[in-house]
Amino acid sequence: MPVPKKTARRSLLVTSAALSSLALAAPAAVAAPSPSGSPSASPSVTPPASMSAVGGARLGQPGTQVNLASGVPVLPKDVSARSWIVADAESGDVLAAHNAHWRLAPASTLKMLFADTLLPKFPRTAEHKVAPSDLAGIGSGSSMVGIKEEETYTVHDLWLGVFLRSGNDAVRVLSAMNKGVENTVKEMNEHAEELQALDTHVVSPDGYDAEGQVSSAYDLTLIARSGMQKKDFREYASTVSAKFPGETKKDKKGKTVRKSFEIQNTNRLLSGDTGLPVYQGIAGVKNGNTTNAGATFTGVAERNGKVLLVTVMNPEKDEPNEVYKETARLFDWGFQAAGKVQPVGELVPPKSAAQSGAQPGANPSGEAGGSGNGAGGTAGTGSKPVASAPAAGGSSGIGIALGITGGVLVLLAGGAFLVNRRWPLPDLVRRRTRP
Repeated sequence: MPVPKKTARRSLLVTSAALSSLALAAPAAVAAPSPSGSPSASPSVTPPASMSAVGGARLGQPGTQVNLASGVPVLPKDVSARSWIVADAESGDVLAAHNAHWRLAPASTLKMLFADTLLPKFPRTAEHKVAPSDLAGIGSGSSMVGIKEEETYTVHDLWLGVFLRSGNDAVRVLSAMNKGVENTVKEMNEHAEELQALDTHVVSPDGYDAEGQVSSAYDLTLIARSGMQKKDFREYASTVSAKFPGETKKDKKGKTVRKSFEIQNTNRLLSGDTGLPVYQGIAGVKNGNTTNAGATFTGVAERNGKVLLVTVMNPEKDEPNEVYKETARLFDWGFQAAGKVQPVGELVPPKSAAQSGAQPGANPSGEAGGSGNGAGGTAGTGSKPVASAPAAGGSSGIGIALGITGGVLVLLAGGAFLVNRRWPLPDLVRRRTRP
């Protein structure tokens, strides 16, 4: 008698979990292979023959991994990225991947790990006066939000600078508040290990190119999934534009004033650009671009009740906004394939969740510092939420978190978590189509 589909599915998940556990117990050379080429130079054009097996054996194989079958759409042919992944953000299923565990320079997508590590530490209303030493060591050519020495900023201001402008100056100030860059890097590496993001090694908290600094499409997707469990993370990642405090000056009348200026999110699927419309259903997450990394991007989008994560690293095509265009194509494929394609692996839970069934990521409120002051979870005065168009099929996109009640995440304990590992994203707003 044939095995019921549900039973077969559960067996597959348990087997995948067992493979993941074996991979984690293996020597570091297997679970976290050395970078293919120095991150300070151009990366190798060829992925390693053997990569990490975290999330499933197929994800450790080079090349494209997908289970094509009758009714499953063909993958887009015009995707040139060295590495990419398409995953269900809530179930953890990896629908398709290409060199998922290839360790490459991450650029500013590493700021997702920075945020996931530090967001819970400081209430958003906390203030900090910037000392000259806070801004020391910022790399040449870094993206900046425009922080000035001796000016005072709220933690909320600083996180807007990190998420919207990818400001390395904002990262450095928050790192200074966290006992310095060295301590922050240490905590980021510890958090990556907790998330089982074992391809990731942090050297600079802002993602600026540094010798030995690497991550992978798989890890960046894990990190984004963890971050999206936090209300403040979801909020900042989905904010299109906001007001940022400027420099204190005296006006023509001699009165001391401090005006603000507008900053916009550099995630072009969220804000749009010439020849690149806002992606329907987009809600974050983070983009990056450096000499060594090329263009990198992790995005999250919702359509017809499905929430997908897509990470794209270093497209070979040298076209404007290519990383976003390839991400959009993979999102389109993922939404068409969801429910039809058999997964090739899974996004593993954090160590603590796998061991105890504890709630991952954020505290129950999901707010930074546990007591963030953000009335209803909005991004604050002057902030503009994502205004994406309704998603195809009559379903709407998801925008900024608005503190909907009853969104507390509950996970099954122990081994059951590995079978039923759905992570509903609390407080996400699936806006209804306007009449």
